[in-house]
Amino acid sequence: MATREEAIKAIQQVYDPEIPVNIYDLGLIYDIQVNQDKVSVKMTLTSQGCPSAQQIPEMIRTRLGILPGVKDVDVKVVWEPQWNPSMISTEGKKVLKLEDES
Repeated sequence: MATREEAIKAIQQVYDPEIPVNIYDLGLIYDIQVNQDKVSVKMTLTSQGCPSAQQIPEMIRTRLGILPGVKDVDVKVVWEPQWNPSMISTEGKKVLKLEDES
């Protein structure tokens, strides 16, 4: 059975093609549940008009689906709360140069 930490590491390999920060550090992942052989993810996108709206959830399904013991992956895209730049992790802000590195 996969762990939540393994699921996070798998999701950290997924990037929005237009942004050089993984979607986890970008703050797009709201919840990850690992229950036996199923992983459920609640996420959002940077905007409802995101050109990668179909591609990103599919990349998550692919990454999680290769984890040992995972047989089912459910990715739900939600719009509440609405994503905003304050949700970006400290590491993500450094990559995007939104935060002083001093």
